[in-house]
Amino acid sequence: MNQHEVANEGETGKVYRANFHDRHGRTVLILRPGKQNTTAADNQIRHLVYLIENAILNLHEGQEQMSWLIDFTGWSLSANVPIRTARDASNVLQNHYPERLAIAFLYNPPRIFEAFWKIVKYFLDPKTFQKVKFVYPKNKDSVELMTSFFDLENLPAEFGGNAKLEYDHEEFSRMMAEDDVKAASLWGLDNKLAHVSNGYSGADVIPEPVLLAPPAS
Repeated sequence: MNQHEVANEGETGKVYRANFHDRHGRTVLILRPGKQNTTAADNQIRHLVYLIENAILNLHEGQEQMSWLIDFTGWSLSANVPIRTARDASNVLQNHYPERLAIAFLYNPPRIFEAFWKIVKYFLDPKTFQKVKFVYPKNKDSVELMTSFFDLENLPAEFGGNAKLEYDHEEFSRMMAEDDVKAASLWGLDNKLAHVSNGYSGADVIPEPVLLAPPAS
């Protein structure tokens, strides 16, 4: 799988790799469910898998896990991720990337999210469930827990930090295309990648993603 195959899923920046790591050197994925722009569940899952693989590719040496920051700006029940998609995403994470997730912070979810969460939490195994943390700006303990993982200078304002959250789809696509080449080289697939131009690859379809590093223990 490469950037070209899932490019349309990333147009709004609903899921992307942050340009910073957490305090432990983990790659950070930012998820913004309020930016949902498609309805094809299978392609949404492919997009998530692609970005998980990319996050693994960009882990610091000696690090095997990633962190997730979930921003609920613009989230509503009418535009939310369907239950089936949430279930499938949970299954992918737990069955194919066991222990890859270090922690996931759900920042300031609206009260109505509680009904959605009551269903979704049953899809999570106990170990994964314990890694999901709710953060509310007025709850000092939850804020302190999140900032113990992130430097406020890196953390976007949408998560209570001092940085500006910007997503440039063209720039991100170029970055992903470069990583596609790096991943292909890692797996000896260089001859399957055509010349990368304007952030998109004209390559043949690369086989479905495999782990870029041994599963974390």
